[in-house]
Amino acid sequence: QVQLVESGGGLVQAGGSLGLSCAASGRTFTNYVMGWFRQAPGKEREFVAAMSWSSGGTYVAGPVQGRFSISRDNYKNTVYLQMDTLKLEDTGIYYCAASPRPTISAFQSMYDFWGQGTQVTVSS
Repeated sequence: QVQLVESGGGLVQAGGSLGLSCAASGRTFTNYVMGWFRQAPGKEREFVAAMSWSSGGTYVAGPVQGRFSISRDNYKNTVYLQMDTLKLEDTGIYYCAASPRPTISAFQSMYDFWGQGTQVTVSS
């Protein structure tokens, strides 16, 4: 059974940094794409970043480019989202997701497995 467990959320001031982790278990994720999505209060969930576990290729959404980065640790089966220069509009619940399809995608429908989410709150 696939499990994705996010951690690292919390309260941070605007301009600060926060790192999220997603521990994946239940199968081999070598050929998976791992993604991060977020949902702000009153808004739909949106794509943040994704990474191919096998190639290491990444794709980061426009609004967070240059501020957020995604990485992985193969030995720990963990994917990370480093968030720098945080803004008020980065507030939301951040979800980790896994797609068994080899192509990096920003579409939520391509991801079969989801974590429970972790809250990130950016204050002024």
